[in-house]
Amino acid sequence: MSNPVRLAARAIILHRGRLLLVNAWPGGVSDLWCAPGGGVERGASLPDNLAREIHEECGLRIRVGAPCLVNEFHDPGGSFHQVDIYFRATITGGRIDPEWRDPAGVVTQRRLVTEGELRTLRYKPDTLPEVAFGADGRLARALYDPLEPILR
Repeated sequence: MSNPVRLAARAIILHRGRLLLVNAWPGGVSDLWCAPGGGVERGASLPDNLAREIHEECGLRIRVGAPCLVNEFHDPGGSFHQVDIYFRATITGGRIDPEWRDPAGVVTQRRLVTEGELRTLRYKPDTLPEVAFGADGRLARALYDPLEPILR
């Protein structure tokens, strides 16, 4: 039996001109940074899942805005395949606290970076600077209909 494709929601959070990043490698085994977020749970909308994940990973409350990127990645030598849907989001409560602990122990570090700082780090996806900071000053908007029930 093949493994199902994993679905995740991630946030592009710009705060005072800086992008929020997390290192989601327990024990610091990698220097790879990404936007915060994670796997979705059945029965909750993508924005609700994202708000839950951001609170767990960063201790923040957010307002989820428009989707801005769909990114797909996999392990060519294994069975892992994930689709990430990125949403723009703004912080509505809490603060970036280096002492915050992710209850799952996955996110071990979080930081706010400028575009220049981002480009000096190892990060995924490759399009993260353009999505976060805009290409030529323009930010594209995608459409999304949240969690529509099946009609019978």
